[in-house]
Amino acid sequence: MPRVSPATGGRRSTVVILLCAALVFSISVLSIQSSFFARVSRSDQRDSEDIQILYDFQSNVQQCVAKRGLGLTADITDYCNLVLKFPEGTNSTWYNAQFKIFEPLEYKYNVCEAVLLWEQYRNMTTVLTREYLDVRPDGWFDYAAKRIAQLGSDKCYNRSLCEELLHPILPAKAPFHPRQFGMCAVVGNSGDLLKTEFGEEIDAHDAVFRDNEAPVNEKYAKHVGLKRNFRLVVRGGARNMGEILKGSSDEVLIIKSVTHRDFNRAIRELPNPIYLFQGIVLRRGAKGTGMKSIELALSMCDIIDMYGFTVDPGYTEWTRYFSEPKKGHNPLQGRAYYQLLECLGVIRIHSPMRSKRTEDWSNIPTKDAVKRAHAAAYRLKKRQLSQPEELTPFSNCKVWGTVSQNYGPVSGSGDMTETRRNSNYSKWELLPISSLREEAQEHYAQMGRVSQYKMDGNKLDDLVCVKHELTSNS
Repeated sequence: MPRVSPATGGRRSTVVILLCAALVFSISVLSIQSSFFARVSRSDQRDSEDIQILYDFQSNVQQCVAKRGLGLTADITDYCNLVLKFPEGTNSTWYNAQFKIFEPLEYKYNVCEAVLLWEQYRNMTTVLTREYLDVRPDGWFDYAAKRIAQLGSDKCYNRSLCEELLHPILPAKAPFHPRQFGMCAVVGNSGDLLKTEFGEEIDAHDAVFRDNEAPVNEKYAKHVGLKRNFRLVVRGGARNMGEILKGSSDEVLIIKSVTHRDFNRAIRELPNPIYLFQGIVLRRGAKGTGMKSIELALSMCDIIDMYGFTVDPGYTEWTRYFSEPKKGHNPLQGRAYYQLLECLGVIRIHSPMRSKRTEDWSNIPTKDAVKRAHAAAYRLKKRQLSQPEELTPFSNCKVWGTVSQNYGPVSGSGDMTETRRNSNYSKWELLPISSLREEAQEHYAQMGRVSQYKMDGNKLDDLVCVKHELTSNS
């Protein structure tokens, strides 16, 4: 038998060890690669499934626009984007002085972002409150100053002064609850209302939202109804509310923009509950008080019926049902966006241009379809950002705070006039949860006594969430 020298044996042992190490390394690499590609494959599969859900939803929206869009059409660009187009020959004489162009006849929309945004509103509070300012990190110093005109500075360096100016219209907590009402009517001011007799239909809703100085009286009752629960007004219009609100001391007045000393003096003699709309600045295809009214209503209502907003693509003039017309906001773009909202299941449009007055909403996506699209859009977005995909009621809570269940006083400051002290805030603010409709109670329980507010800005996922802790006296 040949003899093997120790040196040769050592070299062979080293080779064997190296080969084994190489084999182990190769297996490890293959295992890692296999695991990586498996994860990539699973991720790709989840992406494909969610993209298909969104394509199906886009198709549903496209069919809805074709059947309900009064001549508009929807062209699908991809699973998130579509283009709404007006018919050829639509009057496009509306001139944009800022950009020195006439309004175009087509508008691009991201349906994924729209679904994520508008589904958020169903859980949100849209009235500015003390708890929001207390919980938000820059609430009193920075944000409060943005809600006060003529303050003399861009920050609340004097918090006492800022509190004094905001107190008359600042409730401690959210005065209204999500899903507090079942069916709500948002009534605009278009002259188209005079072509209808929607009055009784409007009054049959659980709550009615109106804009600015629109009169509600017997003269227009058959067209716009007589019921009056909420009125959203711009600051300038609020100064003239005294005459308009006579005989309607329970109608809630919500100021759209900012407050200041002159305005606070003007409202001292109004007996109505008064609040400040939380300033939510989002880039959308329609602006103005009408869109804010939809935001406000969606934060309280399950179903929103919209009346008095012109949606006919061929409409060529501005009219109001009670006065001379005032030119408003980008009419074509606004009409396109309202139509998109209807086909996203956010609102239901009632128009004299629709010959059939049967309540057939079968063309609008179901709540389940909207829910699936919302979840798919959320998961895709989170995967793109390499963030957790689990969708919970608090997934978008970026700022958390806690207040006592008995936190804060009822709206108003100590120096209010006798008229203001007797305002019927108790109709809303002191309403016990047990007296709300069943759906609102269930939602309140599911949310775990948490109120959600939107941070100002254009981000979709930046909520301020406030937990109401039970106390021994609760």
